[in-house]
Amino acid sequence: MRHLKHKVTLDRKVGPRKALLRHLAESVILYEKVKTTHAKAKAAQPLVERAITASKRGTLTARRTLIQNLYTENAVRKCMEVLGPRYRDRRGGYTRIVKLGERKGDNAPAVQIELV
Repeated sequence: MRHLKHKVTLDRKVGPRKALLRHLAESVILYEKVKTTHAKAKAAQPLVERAITASKRGTLTARRTLIQNLYTENAVRKCMEVLGPRYRDRRGGYTRIVKLGERKGDNAPAVQIELV
């Protein structure tokens, strides 16, 4: 039975879904705010939160974890050098999702995910 099993599939197979979410999380880290749909933002939010939490530790193990989860070295460097020290005293909740209304083309709920 699938009771209480919640997984956001975003109507994609496993590989493309993981690639989409990793790229979206990396974009949030690099640009600090990204416009996307509500479902994608809710799915990418835990990845961004985990990356910032790992970067707060500042260890080699944390850097290697970020290298596994993010695509480019620029995102890893920004996490370790900028975002980790910035959120050193914050206990969580590094992202905010702001509703922007409906997207013009397909009427999908548009949001902006940003760093607090």
